[in-house]
Amino acid sequence: MKILGINGSPRASRSQTLRLVQAVLDGAKSAGAEVELVDVAKLRIEYCNGCTICYERGECVRKDDFAELYQKMLDSDGIVLGSPNYINSVTGQMKTMLDRMADAIHCQTFIGKYGCAVSTAGGSGADEVVEYLNGVMQTLGANTVGGVGVVLGGDPETIVPAEGRAYELGRKLARAIEKKETYPDQEEFHAEMLDRMRALVTANRDRWHHEYDYWREAGRIP
Repeated sequence: MKILGINGSPRASRSQTLRLVQAVLDGAKSAGAEVELVDVAKLRIEYCNGCTICYERGECVRKDDFAELYQKMLDSDGIVLGSPNYINSVTGQMKTMLDRMADAIHCQTFIGKYGCAVSTAGGSGADEVVEYLNGVMQTLGANTVGGVGVVLGGDPETIVPAEGRAYELGRKLARAIEKKETYPDQEEFHAEMLDRMRALVTANRDRWHHEYDYWREAGRIP
């Protein structure tokens, strides 16, 4: 069982979000998972320019660190996304990474994977960032098991009980992977996404050769 934690904060070792991501990984490790942590801010990931070449060829024209990170995601059973709230959303570093994953949404490449999210905020919005990140993972095809959001305010000690919740979240993530848990509301959402993406890829089969071939090889298009 492999679980990958991705921290979207640019604050390196000073990051409170990093503490939550690491706590999730520690919890998952205690439940038997093999874990790895990646700091997105330390990678060189360029902006998506919407060229759609990845739809056609299955690879990006940008030659940077994204391809290696994406392969780590594909090789993982579970993914933990973490970002502080930067003006009501994720950091630019996290958003730049997510924007490079349109092909993954079309192909629903996270089907069978599990995920969770964590976030910190100075004044508000941590839960909203958690909801956004979990929503992204569901859009990619993954099941999500929950999240931890914490508003730190002026009390740095607020992070301590949040780390405990994050640790338990990691254990929950590992158990869900082990038991292949299913969630009726998410299964309904996944079914709708499959229908939508199947129709989209089929409609563009003359241009999006990679994606159409991917769907056919996966047995999702006759």
